[in-house]
Amino acid sequence: MDLEVGPGLTIPESELQWRFSRSSGAGGQHVNTSDSRVQLTWDAAGSAALTEEQRTRILERTTRRTAAGAITVTVSERRSQLRNREAALEALRELLREALAPPAPARRATRPTRGSQRRRLAGKQQRSATKQQRRRPSDD
Repeated sequence: MDLEVGPGLTIPESELQWRFSRSSGAGGQHVNTSDSRVQLTWDAAGSAALTEEQRTRILERTTRRTAAGAITVTVSERRSQLRNREAALEALRELLREALAPPAPARRATRPTRGSQRRRLAGKQQRSATKQQRRRPSDD
């Protein structure tokens, strides 16, 4: 079951590594006997499915989730291992789609309008007047 991220990228199943462990939370006696927590690891740095441009973009944008070039997703939301596997695949797919998205256009710097400057200063004066009214009267 290959992971199709987008039209230009499909990760072969052989590159995905699965680990299962016992999950905490609801489930009664069943939770003590089944390994329903899923940990999905994919080595982005050594993947043959990526171009060099895709690899650098993914590794730059997922630095928090990457350890030694491998991206790890952990899911324990559901009681069944199958549902957690599906959720882990979807989480990795969304993570990679966000990482591969083209960068947003750079913001063009503009000056504040005269009206916005007036409104800002009027608001500051109003706030100052409110705070001055809260002060104790002077002894004069």
